[in-house]
Amino acid sequence: MASGIYTEIKKRIELAEPGTVFLTSDFTDIATTTTVRKCLGRQVEKKNIRRVIAGVYEKPVYSKLLKEYIPANPDAVAYAIARSFHWTIAPCGDVALNKLGLSTQVPVVWSYISDGPYRKFSWDNITVSYKHRANREISFMSETTTLVVEALKTLGKERIDDDIIVSLRNRLPEEEKKKMLKEATGVSEWLYTVIRKVCAE
Repeated sequence: MASGIYTEIKKRIELAEPGTVFLTSDFTDIATTTTVRKCLGRQVEKKNIRRVIAGVYEKPVYSKLLKEYIPANPDAVAYAIARSFHWTIAPCGDVALNKLGLSTQVPVVWSYISDGPYRKFSWDNITVSYKHRANREISFMSETTTLVVEALKTLGKERIDDDIIVSLRNRLPEEEKKKMLKEATGVSEWLYTVIRKVCAE
């Protein structure tokens, strides 16, 4: 392994923010996949990064309060896995509610809709689940629109009240609301009615 290649990969890791999730392919502009894996393996041994699952690594975050490294962010890992397979994904279920501030509950399973196949990945008692959806349900809506649609579906028609509508209205930027009104026209009637209320001035 050429020392120059190892040094370049090491430097890229050093410059990254703690919590950054890497794929092996993020370094293949520097060297071959085999060489990159060896370099990353050395970085794991030196505890500069940690291996989450095969081909996915994280630069750990140290908590001064807890005096230990905190677990890898499941959401960041979920997006890295999707990136490695070239899937388009969006949070659903409790993850969508959590991201929009509609729930403080930490998801038991981190669920995402995906234009890829049904898959599950687990590490350190954390599970990320990908649920297949038709490409058109994901690709033609922005992440914010998809996030809101999935959160509203998770809540269900009967559980959506004025507090939730106001919370979403206050949280979303005006540009995102305008985009949502255009992008969400294909959803069910009750969902679009709620979205119109959220986007009302």
